[in-house]
Amino acid sequence: MSDYLADVQKYDAKADEAVVNKIVKHLGIALRNRDSSLVSATDQKELDRVRDSWGVKKLGVDAAAAEAAVATVAKTMAADRSKGRVTFYYLVAKELGKLDSL
Repeated sequence: MSDYLADVQKYDAKADEAVVNKIVKHLGIALRNRDSSLVSATDQKELDRVRDSWGVKKLGVDAAAAEAAVATVAKTMAADRSKGRVTFYYLVAKELGKLDSL
């Protein structure tokens, strides 16, 4: 768990460990495989999946807001070759102001 928190803290120094743990729990089995534990910001299907399953379904925002948040996070993490799924999801939730609802 501390690895996930440390990665999130590269982008949000005040990241709440409890929120990070909730995201880890939500992602569950997807984090066991290296490939599925990362987000490919160059794969539109991947970004659409994050938008739909995380932004719209889990966080309850409309698709346009989720799309904008995903795009913003992809730009924010552009320098990071390996975009951790937990960090990406955390930043999308933060961008949408939904961290408290997790």
